Amino acid sequence: MRPSSRVLVLDRQQRVLLLGSRGHAPAPGTGVQWWYTPGGGVEDGEDLRSAAVRELAEEIGLRVASTELEGPVWFRRHLTVWGAETVDSRETYFVLRDVDHEVDPSGRTAEELADDEPHRWWTLAEVAAGAAVFAPRELAAVLPRVLDGPWSGPPRIVD
Repeated sequence: MRPSSRVLVLDRQQRVLLLGSRGHAPAPGTGVQWWYTPGGGVEDGEDLRSAAVRELAEEIGLRVASTELEGPVWFRRHLTVWGAETVDSRETYFVLRDVDHEVDPSGRTAEELADDEPHRWWTLAEVAAGAAVFAPRELAAVLPRVLDGPWSGPPRIVD
């Protein structure tokens, strides 16, 4: 099991920042296979919020305090094949609101930079249009509740 933290980064226009994956070991010219939130694995000695803050700094160059994160709002279990290994990721999602930020990928790992992962700010209407694949898959259905305002209540399990 691999615990990981992910962050729904929302700008003042209620758009969500998503990173595009070309898949594991993409062929040259491969387009984006799916879009996902910034975040990643929790390192030894980190808690979920600290991992989320570190991942934001590494992946998009955004530095925030862990107290600025709202949630957790969602939990997700995701199984994926990485090389010859199946990774069982247990994702915890947080929210960061009213962000005004230009993405800086310079803190990404060499592997992440090699994948040349694009980024994009998405409106709810664009996500709901279904012209792309998102992680979580049900992003269009669960994002409206996050956009409604500060989260209250227990986290939701998403797919």
